[in-house]
Amino acid sequence: MTSTFFLKRPKSEKETLIIFSCYFKSEGKKFLYSTGEKIKPINWDQENKQPILKGKYKAASSSIIKLQLNRYPKAFELIHNRCKAMGEDFTSQILKREFDIIFKKAPTGKNTFYDAFDEFMDYKIKMQEWSSSTIKRYKNIKNILQDFEKQSKYTLTFSNINEVFHADFTDYCMNVRGHINNTYSRNLGLFKTFMFWALKKGYTYNNAFLSFEKKKKVITQQIALSKVDLQNLMHYNFKNERLGKVRDVFVFSCVTGMRFGELRLFKKEDIRNNSIVLKEEKETEKESRTIPLNEVSLHILRKYNYKLPLIANQKQNEYIKEVFKEAGYIDEVIKTTTKGKENIREKMPFYERISTHTARRTFITMMKKEGLSDKLIASITGHRDMKTLNQYYQVDDDSKAEAVKDVFNMDIGLLKKVN
Repeated sequence: MTSTFFLKRPKSEKETLIIFSCYFKSEGKKFLYSTGEKIKPINWDQENKQPILKGKYKAASSSIIKLQLNRYPKAFELIHNRCKAMGEDFTSQILKREFDIIFKKAPTGKNTFYDAFDEFMDYKIKMQEWSSSTIKRYKNIKNILQDFEKQSKYTLTFSNINEVFHADFTDYCMNVRGHINNTYSRNLGLFKTFMFWALKKGYTYNNAFLSFEKKKKVITQQIALSKVDLQNLMHYNFKNERLGKVRDVFVFSCVTGMRFGELRLFKKEDIRNNSIVLKEEKETEKESRTIPLNEVSLHILRKYNYKLPLIANQKQNEYIKEVFKEAGYIDEVIKTTTKGKENIREKMPFYERISTHTARRTFITMMKKEGLSDKLIASITGHRDMKTLNQYYQVDDDSKAEAVKDVFNMDIGLLKKVN
């Protein structure tokens, strides 16, 4: 395909617009695009379709106009070649959309970047590729990007996704929003997933985002409960019925390894041979998962006639802290996070470290301590990545001391005789 320029009013004595033009044979139509550049026809080389750069008709601005016009065939070739390389149809609609982005002519009040983001989310939701928690994460990253624009005065377009954006966005996340490395890396990963989709769909050919590096993920020491903790919790008599229900749901997660969001996915008829046969919400094509029940979990289910007293995850997270506070878990513990290259140590009460996710971490940790295989544990929790599974395993000081004692348990009497 070839492209050219022509004047809107070639016989005018005044300045007239220069139009970029090419022909889409498959569509049977000519593509016209205003460059925004103007020139007097007397200063235009009609034969070569460019400003006159020498001779008596040369204008002082001709060289500048020529440089501006050169951008159009270069962009045209780049877009055409990328479409070809990606197996995408090169259409007049794609060319116009990309020209609008490159030459900053997007319609007022309309941002192609966010239109594409909304389309991306809508597609993934309709295809049922995301769980409800994933949908929330992408809604959150969109809000973060929009707030970043307002705070930094950085207009987000596909053509503006570059190293400057990366540096400004990193600074905004880490210093304005106070994100730690893990939070920042997760959000940048979500952003890059969207950009991969936009690249594939032809919304952009700007692949500068490929070089955006995440912060090194730090495995932070989290809280996992012991069998003694669970027993204390189960035997504690809560005067507040609300806290008693929150405790029961939490303990049920601890002894089944189920995510809080999964607890609403089964009914009494899904329990067979003292096991829950769970069809996961987030993996529509995945086989059902069998989760064994024990005396504790069966007791809780019978207590509520096989319908757990579930509330919103946010409320459960709030109330479970109350549960542990009332149960006496008020000793101070250290929480260590990493921000940039700085390790931040923060003291807080034990109960403040507890969340709904503590239950799943407790299940995995207790199973690992008993020497059970990762494959067996993963078959219950639903993990496919063993690396992710092992990030849940929390090794406390007591476990380390006990392990060293067991390995190096020797008769001290023999040593005394030698010495």
